[in-house]
Formats: sequence, structure tokens, C-alpha cells
Amino acid sequence: MEIKIIENKITWPEVKKLANESYGDMVKAVADVNQGFLAIGGEMHADAEQLLIEKGSRQDDLWGFNIYPEAPSEKMLEYVSFINIRPKLGNRSQEINSQTIKDRIKALINKMIV
Repeated sequence: MEIKIIENKITWPEVKKLANESYGDMVKAVADVNQGFLAIGGEMHADAEQLLIEKGSRQDDLWGFNIYPEAPSEKMLEYVSFINIRPKLGNRSQEINSQTIKDRIKALINKMIV
């Protein structure tokens, strides 16, 4: 499964194609909430996380989530991933607990996917 690193923009049809190639209705994604990059696609969030780390991202800035491109906007993003378990950052579950981080991811999605 292909993983695309998004530094500029990607279209919703491209995101839907990535979803169809992976899980059908969903595609995994990782956001660098500091540098403003996205990695979309792949079988596991950890694979996308590793690509972003190799690109220079700090692990503490990377958060995993799922995109359901065909879902209504309020259900399009699911902020759940094993990579989100970060006790030292106060996130002890797979779901992102910080509303600030969720808001930053949503803003990044709105900026990067057109």
C-alpha cells in the first residue's frame, strides 16, 4: 500500500483513491502537527510515522488518525492509532485526548486536502 507524504496539497479524489487501495472506505494518516506535513496511506500508522521521522519529523509531533473520505464531515476523521499512546505527553490511550492537537490536525486537513 502506497504512502504519500503531503507537503503542499492533495485532492479529495486522490485521498479516496488511496482509501480504495487500502481499506476501502478508510485510509490511515499521520500528521506532523509542528511542520505541517501529512503522510497518507499504508497498512499501519507506524509505517507512515517512520517515513516522516526519516524526513526529519520529531516523534512527539506525529499523531495518527484515520480519514473516511466519503463520510459526513463530523465523522470523517477518527483520531485513533497505536502511535498515539504517549504517556510522557499525557496521552495514555490510542485516541488523541488533546482537543488542541485534534484542532491542529483538522486545520491541516482543511489546508492540505482540496
